[in-house]
Amino acid sequence: MASPHAEMDRMDGALSAVGKFGGAQPLKQDDKVVKGSQKVLSDGPFMEGKEMVGGYMICKADNYEEAVEIANGCPILLFDSGIVEVREIQELKM
Repeated sequence: MASPHAEMDRMDGALSAVGKFGGAQPLKQDDKVVKGSQKVLSDGPFMEGKEMVGGYMICKADNYEEAVEIANGCPILLFDSGIVEVREIQELKM
């Protein structure tokens, strides 16, 4: 098996080839969190270190079921602890 990064590049390329890739970026791990009306600054990205968001991908799916099908091909799922969230972007009308 190729490295996880190489597998992600392969997936990005495959989605691009069929016009379904919207973008993807890794996230840095030294983030800060601003919380509440007092704007308390603390180390982030999460309250507990049990979970971590490593990056994001935007895909162009025709419907939610297609988005889930695309997510099923994500290389992070080769790991027992791998998790992919499928969320629709809510369009704001301005």
